Amino acid sequence: MAVTIDQEKALLKKVPTGLLIGGAWRPASSGATFDVQDPATGQTLLSIADATPEDGMAALDAAVAAQAGWAATAPRERGEILRRAFDLVTARADEFALLMTLEMGKPLAEARGEVTYGAEFLRWFSEEAVRASGRYSVAPDGKSRLLVNKKPVGPCLLITPWNFPLAMATRKIAPAIAAGCTMVLKPAALTPLTSALFAAVLQEAGLPDGVLNIVTTTTAGRVTGPLIEDSRLRKLSFTGSTPIGRSLLSAASANVLRTSMELGGNAPFVVFEDADLDAAVEGAMLAKLRNMGEACTAANRFIVHESVADDFAEALAGRMRTMTTARGTEDESKLGPLIDAKSRDKVHELVTAAVADGAQAVTGGSPVPGEGYFYEATVLTDVAPTSRILQEEIFGPVAPIVTFASEDEAVELANDTEYGLVAYVFTRDLNRGLRIGERLEVGMLGLNAGVISNAAAPFGGVKQSGLGREGGAEGIEEYLYTQYVGIADPHAS
Repeated sequence: MAVTIDQEKALLKKVPTGLLIGGAWRPASSGATFDVQDPATGQTLLSIADATPEDGMAALDAAVAAQAGWAATAPRERGEILRRAFDLVTARADEFALLMTLEMGKPLAEARGEVTYGAEFLRWFSEEAVRASGRYSVAPDGKSRLLVNKKPVGPCLLITPWNFPLAMATRKIAPAIAAGCTMVLKPAALTPLTSALFAAVLQEAGLPDGVLNIVTTTTAGRVTGPLIEDSRLRKLSFTGSTPIGRSLLSAASANVLRTSMELGGNAPFVVFEDADLDAAVEGAMLAKLRNMGEACTAANRFIVHESVADDFAEALAGRMRTMTTARGTEDESKLGPLIDAKSRDKVHELVTAAVADGAQAVTGGSPVPGEGYFYEATVLTDVAPTSRILQEEIFGPVAPIVTFASEDEAVELANDTEYGLVAYVFTRDLNRGLRIGERLEVGMLGLNAGVISNAAAPFGGVKQSGLGREGGAEGIEEYLYTQYVGIADPHAS
């Protein structure tokens, strides 16, 4: 059943519209606000506080003031707060799903999937909070004892993207809480509402004042720049584009900030001649159209063996044609809008350039007329090797297909990018799959799987796709530093 306007209005009334600083929701110091739009209609959902640099500094002040007390809080207590937050988010799954659909555009079914995925980081790190341990050992020469401790790095600046409003927040906030770090969160201006509602849930779960502070702003650089320059900040975690990531890394170098960067992707989706084509097409639909293709993990280049390329393209196009575009709250919606007009125009520019270079649009290839920022699910064949669409992150529902003849050629094509986040490989030959995995320059591999993100696994890439890992046992380590204490031999006279 489709969502009603009254349900939408009732939910939006629950969303805080101010800045969260030191446990209090307050307006921007300038009084300024900005509008958050529904990408399916272009209409304003809410107007929220537009933070100034002074507000950003106040948020850091609050995080610094809360750090010592929060670090001294028992790991079990930190874990229990996360567990309560998991229970609250899960209980309000429908509200979080609808809010994400309204501000980001994804169909409700996908939004519900993100609630499940995002909440799992809360549960996972509630369990990891009590497992961040060091070690005690005898030195090799027997003359001293070695004590190794794990300690929270301190106040963190977390910058999240617009495409997964809940999961990108929980993936950073949960391990920081578990480790004993305080935070300033700067969510994307396009989708800040989910972060605000989640912060209110964390308050309800018992998170102390000042541990999490939120600044929403349309001038990200002006607000976060002074924080990065402040010696009291100890860590920067960013998810977003590679160019902005490079700029932030440069700024962070002045204070040798601890950094985690989850940046762009250009994921290859490799289909070998022995692949189960039905499974490959199903995997392609997931890897390509999840989140309307607006994901760093989205399959960007389909590299298909020449002997099965025509069959794969035909089957994929057939599935793509069934993807009904509609506002995510509508029952028939299978493909929501892109986030804004700029994003839709870029996708169409890449498609137009590929067609001009000789590519054929088997299906799709155009924006959808009418309100909102919708784009047709698209399959391109005969894509030129030099086409921009094979080099740039598409961030839209477009699948460009190129062919290969040998395993070596497939690996060469897959690695021919500055990015190295994730790859997908479909083959019935397990040895080949493992062999290819060892040769691919990526941080993650989906072997006969189109979706591999999991809170229990380390998420991250290599090359220009970033550094550090989020999730898994590795995730909490990004918020801890190692301290070694050398102890004199207790048996010495």
